Amino acid sequence: MTITRIPEDFSDWPGLLALIRTAFASMDGVIDPPSSAHRLTPESLAEKARAEICHLALEDGIPVGCLFLKPEAPDCLYVGKLAVLPHLQGKGVGRRLLQAAEEEARRHNLSRLRLETRIELVQNHATFSAWGFVRTAEKSHPGFDRITFIEMQKMLATPAEQRRP
Repeated sequence: MTITRIPEDFSDWPGLLALIRTAFASMDGVIDPPSSAHRLTPESLAEKARAEICHLALEDGIPVGCLFLKPEAPDCLYVGKLAVLPHLQGKGVGRRLLQAAEEEARRHNLSRLRLETRIELVQNHATFSAWGFVRTAEKSHPGFDRITFIEMQKMLATPAEQRRP
């Protein structure tokens, strides 16, 4: 398994979109509103990759996971569209992608990661908590009068803190 930044000459946007939709398919009928992955097209995904930082998990050169990152003021890196094919979920691929996100945050001198996960996806909350994220907010999508997602953040160790025994 290799984790890499998406190559500039990447062109399989339909394949990457299929990966995301396959990874998110278990949410259909569970979350409301439906996942924004349904609104993605190959063209909008390519634009997203140009505007944000995309990393791929590759197995034998084939994408099996991805995540998109976007620096936010003042010191945060937003993690979005973390997707891993179902047969590889729970096998460390997501954790490795998040390690790449941590490295990217440090390169940008950002001290924390932030993500959002749907309120219904309790197992995701537990997984992200196990990976060091803490719940920081409960929010609603426009038009909803109930909580529809939670925000979670992970504080990152500074380089000096990493060197401590």
